[in-house]
Amino acid sequence: MSRARLTTLTNICLLTTKDHRILVQDRQKPDWPGITFPGGHVEAGESLQAAMIREFFEETGLTLEDPQLCGVLDFTTEENEAYLVLLYRAHSFKGQLQDSREGRVFWIKDSELPQQNLSADLWAMYQVMQSDSLSEVYGTGHDASWKTQLY
Repeated sequence: MSRARLTTLTNICLLTTKDHRILVQDRQKPDWPGITFPGGHVEAGESLQAAMIREFFEETGLTLEDPQLCGVLDFTTEENEAYLVLLYRAHSFKGQLQDSREGRVFWIKDSELPQQNLSADLWAMYQVMQSDSLSEVYGTGHDASWKTQLY
C-alpha cells in the first residue's frame, strides 16, 4: 500500500527591515482575503527557495536575498489532500515596490500587524515566523470546526 498523497506546496515570506517594518499585502482574492505576506505556489521542477523568490517578485517587484525557511503550516483539505505552506523570513531585498493583481503591498511597523484585518491563520504563522522555538502551525477541522495548534 502506497503512502503517497497528493500535496499542494505553497509559500509565504515575512520581509522585515532593521527599523521593524514588515511588508504586507492586502490580498483581494475571495479564497483567502485580508492582510497577509506575499507568496504563492511552488511549480513542478522548481526548488522551494526559487519558488519563494519568484512568487515574492511577482507580487511585490522585489527580489528577496537569502530567504530562510523557518516553519510550515500543515493541514488536510476537505478532499483529504495535504496542503503545506512553507514559511520563510528574509531581511534584505533589491528592487522597487509595486502592487500586483494579488493586491496592494505596503510597509507597516511590526507593532501594527495585530490591528490589521488579517487573512485566516496569518497571526499563527507570524508567531512561528518570529520564533526560534516554534516551527509548525497545524490546522485541523473545516469551516466552523477549524482550529490551529502551534508546535
